[in-house]
Amino acid sequence: MKGIKRNLPNVLTLINLSLGVIAILLSVSENNTLNRLFIASLIVMLAALTDRFDGKVARMLDVTSELGKELDSLSDLISFGVAPIIIAWKISFVTFGVPGYLLSLIFPIAGAYRLARYNVTTFDNVFRGMPITLAGAFLSIDSLYNLFAIFNHKYTNIHSIITAVLVVVLSYLMVSKIKIKKV
Repeated sequence: MKGIKRNLPNVLTLINLSLGVIAILLSVSENNTLNRLFIASLIVMLAALTDRFDGKVARMLDVTSELGKELDSLSDLISFGVAPIIIAWKISFVTFGVPGYLLSLIFPIAGAYRLARYNVTTFDNVFRGMPITLAGAFLSIDSLYNLFAIFNHKYTNIHSIITAVLVVVLSYLMVSKIKIKKV
């Protein structure tokens, strides 16, 4: 029972990671359809729920660890840095060519920087910079909105431009030093 208690937060973290990988695989599969991108976006949102609880469970059970912190950051980079940008790229940037690739690089790079900074900072009651989970969730919501526009035949280049601006703003917010109170 002691081993289960000690490892429960890490199991939640690995579920988060697994969901991120599944979202990526759905996004890049050969028989990719808009439905798969829709499901992938929802899976990222589900990963955000599991991420919300892993740290809380660790603190509640008094089993926090440096390993858990690092594992959480690595999982978050996949689920909220890589998966959401691949989905957004498939929906909004795939026709941009090289600029689309470059635009798609800044989001996970900013997320990785933010996570690394978080891991070497002592904890207090505020986040410095937007958490990657929140940024990835916002980008997934934008992708869902864009998919609804596509389903309703109302998607235009403006949607792609808005997504590009959102990626730049979210990337900036992740690396910024703005203070966001922990909830």
